[in-house]
Amino acid sequence: MQNSFDTLIDSFIQDKIGITQNFLNIKLAAHLKENLLRLFAEKQLQNAGTGNDALATQDKAVRGDMIYWLDREHNDTHENNFFDLMDEFVTYLNATCYTGITGYEFHYALYPIGSFYKKHVDQFKNNSVRQFSMITYLNADWKEEDGGQLCVHQNGTKQNIPPSDGKSVFFKSSELEHEVLLSNKARMSITGWFTIKN
Repeated sequence: MQNSFDTLIDSFIQDKIGITQNFLNIKLAAHLKENLLRLFAEKQLQNAGTGNDALATQDKAVRGDMIYWLDREHNDTHENNFFDLMDEFVTYLNATCYTGITGYEFHYALYPIGSFYKKHVDQFKNNSVRQFSMITYLNADWKEEDGGQLCVHQNGTKQNIPPSDGKSVFFKSSELEHEVLLSNKARMSITGWFTIKN
């Protein structure tokens, strides 16, 4: 895994957007996608909101995805394998970049056909615990016409990143404005944040 970690970190240092292919192995990505689809079929996903705590609001004109938080207490083998991988990455990130990360939070995200997420940053205005954002995609055979690209805004330019299977994207939560473009196909990911103590 070190090669994958290095690719993610090196590309982040170079361009403020870390990108690596196959951060998740094919088997784990497939199991996590199965979990997400099962949870969706069981109607356990919730409409996502913006903001936090008392400031949270839901508005499909801004954000149309549905989410389900991952938790070790679910005792799901595949979720726990994902968390084990994140533990390894945090240890490596702290050792190589001295980031002081102490935790993380991740959820499944499903964008139904016709949904999107308008331009935003990931760090709350009233809470700075989120330091880095990470998105890992679970979409096999994604095509350009399927839409749903992650559009990152930086220095007056836009970079569109297709949400193809196994790809991970990593960036500073407080710095980069980004959006999810209109998805013409159900778009799935695990999205989350690496955190510090407040």
